[in-house]
Amino acid sequence: MQIDFFHALSANLLSPAVLFFALGIVAALIKSDLKFPEALYVTLTIYLLTALGFKGGVAISEAGIAKVILPALTAMLLGTLIPLWTYPLLRFGGKLRPVDAAAIAAHYGSVSAVTFITATNYLKGINEPYENYATAFLAVMESPAIIVGVLLGKMTLEKQSSIFNGSLKSLLREAVFGRSVFLLVGALIVGALCGKVGMDKVEPFFVTPFQGVLALFLLEMGMVAGQRLSDLKKVGPFLVAFGIIMPLLHGCLGVLLGKYVGLSLGGTTLLGVLAASSSYIAAPAAMRLSLPEANPALYLTPSLAITFPFNITIGIPVYFALAKFFLN
Repeated sequence: MQIDFFHALSANLLSPAVLFFALGIVAALIKSDLKFPEALYVTLTIYLLTALGFKGGVAISEAGIAKVILPALTAMLLGTLIPLWTYPLLRFGGKLRPVDAAAIAAHYGSVSAVTFITATNYLKGINEPYENYATAFLAVMESPAIIVGVLLGKMTLEKQSSIFNGSLKSLLREAVFGRSVFLLVGALIVGALCGKVGMDKVEPFFVTPFQGVLALFLLEMGMVAGQRLSDLKKVGPFLVAFGIIMPLLHGCLGVLLGKYVGLSLGGTTLLGVLAASSSYIAAPAAMRLSLPEANPALYLTPSLAITFPFNITIGIPVYFALAKFFLN
């Protein structure tokens, strides 16, 4: 078991995607003038989310909706509940302002698409099969936590009635039609309608270049994370510990739920990874829109500078090892 874990950890750390992420951190630390144009970053994001959603939709069409519905509902429930127990921990254990606790809880209940993609890449690297329709879990987990977190934050502000005005409507629109959710769900539907025949037509574009695009994207994310490392002193030791311990606990919970809904070893690992991940794209955008009173350094730094690097380097092999332990 120990030998298997260290072998898996080594395989993950030496994968091109993770090494390019580390290269991005180094570039930020040495203050290199390397910089991605904003348009390229957006293009890479659109490509990854579209490819991920389309492949997941094709997998759903082959597996059938009956096989997907239970684990998908379980993933949605998990994304909804995580903010509800992380909020009081942050509020009373970390002594954070209610609005900041709500914003951080929303980030940790929501998910990271790039962490999920890195996990699928890791499973392929160790030849571990998984349910391709797991993309559906990613699609349904992104929005519920954001909505719950914003509602928690709004209820702590002086004008509690504001949760029922236009800001809630804007939040719901952003949660459903925001770029990441729209692309994931839209491409998922397209893939489900096209099926394997449609995949055969676009495979050279959505499958073959995928690993290279992921490496470039993680190079950019490494630079962003590296720039945030200096903010660690602002978030304090509590949030640093929170950014590591909570993903481990949530990952363990996700693995257990994956086992009980009948997922394979690979699928169970992916549900654990999603539960452990923290949003740094959709959730920050929603917080800026709906909870401008929250401090970005407090909700973005733990997610991007602590949890994200931890998960894609060490966390993913840990969740795989947990899944292997519980399923044996």
